[in-house]
Amino acid sequence: MMDSGFDRRDFLKVMGWSGAAVALSGCGNTSIEDGKETVVSYVEAADFVIPGIGVYYNSSCAQCDAGCSINGKVREGRVLKLEGNPASGINNGKMCGLGQAGVQHHYNPDRVREPLLRNGNQGEAISWEKAYALIAEKLDGVSGEEIAFLSGGVSGHLKVLLGNYLSSFGCKNHFVYEALSPGVVRAANKKAYGVEMPRYNINKAKVVLSFGADFLGAWVSPVHFSQQYAQFRNGADGQRGVLIQVEPKMTLTGANADRWVPIRPGTEGILALGIINALGTATGDIAAAVKNYDKVRVSKETGVPPGQIDKIAAILKLRSPSLVLAGGAAEGYAHGSQNAAAINLLNHVLGNVGKTIVAPVTVPFPQMAPAKGNTAALKSLNDGLAAGNFKVLFNYAANPVYTAPGAMKFKDNMAKAEFKVAFTHYLDETALQADLVLPLDSALEDWGTQVPEYMTEGAQINILQPLMENLHPNTRGMGEILLALIKQRRPEEYKNYEDYYAYLRAALVQNKNAFGGHSMDDDTFWNETLTKGIIKLAGTTTALNGGTNVSSLKLPTPAEQDEQFPLQLIPSVNISLRDGRNSNQPWLQESPDPLTTIVWDSWMEIHPKKAAELGIVEGDIVEVTSRVGSIKTQAYLFPGIHPDAISIPIGQGHEAMGRYAKGYGVNPFKIIDTVFDRETGELAMHETRVKVSKTGQRVIIVKDESAAGAKQVREKIAGRVSTDNVDLSKEV
Repeated sequence: MMDSGFDRRDFLKVMGWSGAAVALSGCGNTSIEDGKETVVSYVEAADFVIPGIGVYYNSSCAQCDAGCSINGKVREGRVLKLEGNPASGINNGKMCGLGQAGVQHHYNPDRVREPLLRNGNQGEAISWEKAYALIAEKLDGVSGEEIAFLSGGVSGHLKVLLGNYLSSFGCKNHFVYEALSPGVVRAANKKAYGVEMPRYNINKAKVVLSFGADFLGAWVSPVHFSQQYAQFRNGADGQRGVLIQVEPKMTLTGANADRWVPIRPGTEGILALGIINALGTATGDIAAAVKNYDKVRVSKETGVPPGQIDKIAAILKLRSPSLVLAGGAAEGYAHGSQNAAAINLLNHVLGNVGKTIVAPVTVPFPQMAPAKGNTAALKSLNDGLAAGNFKVLFNYAANPVYTAPGAMKFKDNMAKAEFKVAFTHYLDETALQADLVLPLDSALEDWGTQVPEYMTEGAQINILQPLMENLHPNTRGMGEILLALIKQRRPEEYKNYEDYYAYLRAALVQNKNAFGGHSMDDDTFWNETLTKGIIKLAGTTTALNGGTNVSSLKLPTPAEQDEQFPLQLIPSVNISLRDGRNSNQPWLQESPDPLTTIVWDSWMEIHPKKAAELGIVEGDIVEVTSRVGSIKTQAYLFPGIHPDAISIPIGQGHEAMGRYAKGYGVNPFKIIDTVFDRETGELAMHETRVKVSKTGQRVIIVKDESAAGAKQVREKIAGRVSTDNVDLSKEV
């Protein structure tokens, strides 16, 4: 049985099953549970390795947060290529270019290879034993309130260990940060549907009206949505689905739309209410809320022609069910929550809830559920650092020195913490400010479990397993590090687990009955779990129970043009580089932007008419200035952007992070105003006003223009035609 003083409830908490809604294996049913079994790490070379013959392992992609499962080809002990795992309900065997580039992250020559301790401005290599001892020394006498842990999104048993480690100090300061968080949409969904992230059935819709949700590019789960989109285009009943994309700057999804509708930045909610008015089907409070949003007013405020509003309403009435999506282009304002609420209200009016918007399935283990990040967390941490509240700061899977708006002065405030630890793969901007840098294994040489936020038909736990031996002997997995650290605090509870592999195996085998393994012995269950790379569960379903309360729905009238800063800045999301975490992978740097074909650089997109007003031509080096700073980049004339806006892609402009990231392009985060959504406190990414001026310099923009790309340029990326007399239902 278990050790005296270590009861079953403690054991379940340690293993990540506390609060589980499914039956667990009984105490003593497995030798692992009572700590009698010795488990060794997966480090021995396999006997079945044959020179020239590839073997395959299933694992999980860590290039973004979508939670795709992968199948890696390994030959002679080296991983060569990644593809999708067909068993995954999320990606169904498919994989994007971002995921494929995970091999380059693994083999990147600039990975940190050993623990580094700050010695002046240099990093001194030290042993892991000294690193762990130093952390224990610096935490001695420090209260839980004086410790802060900043991380990206975490889930699975890594989240379990992190939570248990922080609770050993009584620390509640876990700040989960996503630089490109859909936090506003999550909050609006919670009000409208009762859940933060419902399942969207694009494939069951006959019309998709997207307000800036780039579901084919970088929104939520693009590989999954791309497959749904293919079914949507074929049509469930043979009728091809119609896609309408409303946004001020064309995305990849917008480029694939039947109708791309440029809209004045920030007025998406007004258009949504105008469409409800045009539908003429709303009743009660909803009808009263939209009665003043007639098409004349809405057209004046949004810039969308009255005829276009009528056409959108007509096709939504003609084809049902439909699906309306709110994305980053709509949520990135001080009134972003109001925009998202108005867009979600349109789904209620159209009767889409329960048809194309359905209840999500979740894993029934609260400790393992994903911790969802947002930008409000960064503000809270930054405020605490500025006030001197934190003596010790840990940082994992985030680079806030790079992604924090310059006006936050995060780098300066971070320096106020007495001891700073970075768990990292690279010496990025944040790691350079740390006192202790601990090098991490890549996802292709690490163990773990992963629970995606967005799951499809059923729940699943993704398995992360090494595809090969460690490239560098002194890197460690984050789970391994946390296990070592928590053993400093609670040695009795974790003494039976020699390493993270042993802990993970024990956790899964101990609960094998819940995973359909009741008829298997421990070794068979474990081996089959690794072979599949996924544990599929019935999961639990949270019913949709949100409302249509419109009493607080008040959208601001668009402000008059700011003469000093006349243009709206749209920090666009590059489908490969995302928030900049992948910028040091040359495959991604060389992947041309799908709409401009530009590679290895930043650029400013500006509408040709606005460029003509300012005397700007392609290749001009321009200075983009906001109230908090300025950056210089090359101009690209692009018809797929509203004349009142400019756009600069996120992901470039690193000052560190390795040879493939440092010194390429500019970082638009540095000139973003610190304006926040009024309801959620999320950073309003699109609320920054700027002015543009020429510097007198000009360059030739570097593009990857294949024959297809050149043909696309000649034929125009976004042809503009009047839609007042176009019947969308007949056109497509």
